[in-house]
Amino acid sequence: MYSKTTLSHAAIMERERERHTAGGKRRKYLNRLLHFKQMDFEFAGWQMLNLFIAPQKVYRNFKYRKQTKDQWARDDPAFLVLISIFLASASIGFALVLGLGMLGFIKFLIWIIFIDCIGVGVAMATMLWFITNTFLRTNRHSNDSDVEWGYAFDVHLNAFIPLFVILHVIQLIFYNLLIDTDNILSTLFGNTLFCIAIGYYIYLTFLGFSSLPFLRGTIYIVYPMIIILFLYSISLMFNANWCRWLMGFYKYRVV
Repeated sequence: MYSKTTLSHAAIMERERERHTAGGKRRKYLNRLLHFKQMDFEFAGWQMLNLFIAPQKVYRNFKYRKQTKDQWARDDPAFLVLISIFLASASIGFALVLGLGMLGFIKFLIWIIFIDCIGVGVAMATMLWFITNTFLRTNRHSNDSDVEWGYAFDVHLNAFIPLFVILHVIQLIFYNLLIDTDNILSTLFGNTLFCIAIGYYIYLTFLGFSSLPFLRGTIYIVYPMIIILFLYSISLMFNANWCRWLMGFYKYRVV
């Protein structure tokens, strides 16, 4: 018969294995989402700032988390909560510029957080998680060298920050003054902002996956930028203002 010590040790080992499964990590993340006092908002803010000035520092921290906690993905939802707070604040500005009422503002806020940020993030994370695990891993037979879905989602959130600042803050400031007209200079300014935002998103996505030592060929992630630059040139030729289209789309879906 097994002794109580042996059974206790087996139970501890089982709990430890469960803690490192995808389900265990997900439960821990969601549990912390309900406890604001357990979130490190100061560190989340530090990460957001460094995504602009030194994004490599942010991804070095992810490597440190893997060494200390045996997972690449964040275990603290503070970063996601902080993004939601910033999106809610920016939505007030959009509501004023677009002339939305209270109901329109609430609908816009729901769209911007749960569709544009989280929904698109889930889609992007799932796509890149599948592509990197299927085609870019150096050792497909090792469980220790697979891309965590949570990490892929974190990469999206990291890349979303500059895109948010450019398209939801800077664009909003200059929209009525410089962008919302039919002349080519407005199109040049607005589309350049748009192109920089998408380019930053692609670059930080590339940086996130290239930081994983067991992936190869991550340079392919940058290739869509060629298509963006081509479309940017075409848009200037035909005076197609992407920012005005985006604002029109935002208003159309909530009115």
